[in-house]
Amino acid sequence: MSDQSKPPATSANRPPAERRSDSAAIDAFVRQARALATGKANGRLVLALDATMSRQPTWDLACELQGQMFDAVGNTGRLNVQLVYFRGLGECRASKFVAETGSLKQLMTSIQCRSGQTQVGKVLAHALKETATAKVDALVYIGDAMEENIDELAEKAGKLGLLGVPAFVFQEGHDADAERAFKEIARLSKGAWFRFDRKAAATLSKLLSAVAVFATGGIKALEARGRPEDILMIEHLRSGKAP
Repeated sequence: MSDQSKPPATSANRPPAERRSDSAAIDAFVRQARALATGKANGRLVLALDATMSRQPTWDLACELQGQMFDAVGNTGRLNVQLVYFRGLGECRASKFVAETGSLKQLMTSIQCRSGQTQVGKVLAHALKETATAKVDALVYIGDAMEENIDELAEKAGKLGLLGVPAFVFQEGHDADAERAFKEIARLSKGAWFRFDRKAAATLSKLLSAVAVFATGGIKALEARGRPEDILMIEHLRSGKAP
């Protein structure tokens, strides 16, 4: 029989082994397509900072490091960050969510630290309000002091945990009251607590980049990138304990 007279190649007249191979390939493609279809187009991260006077020495450091969170997820525009800060007599403000570092850095560099009490409760309440409108994937808080009722903060942190909004708390310094409160916020929200200082800027940068990756794709994204800071973050998230 000539090639022209052969029946067309279809799944029905192909060998069983080839048909099984085709079926497996199709199944794999369908699974991959479904995974991509259900993936989030954007991660939403709230970056909250204590802007009271004690934070002035590290404010510039925070301005620099926040840009590296965007860099950690590439130039895909998949990370939207909102800046929240408090200072002075009851002042607590929030920016819009932005998908690039320039506008956020410009805002941060225009802010001056002012004396005042901590307002972590307002930060947690704000995160709850935002995620009720559109899912917030992570809250990052950087501070060094605590002057509020821990029980009231714990209630809000617990609600964040139930809504799937982990708080990643970075403590500057060694204030014991702040440490107790920050660790409790991290535990109840199912996030993580870390200590840092100006000498550990590189460590803070890496951990912030891991949070950014988590915000865009969860633990799977951390596993896929697989850097030491990603593995460390996964361990804290899965253990449910502050290090």
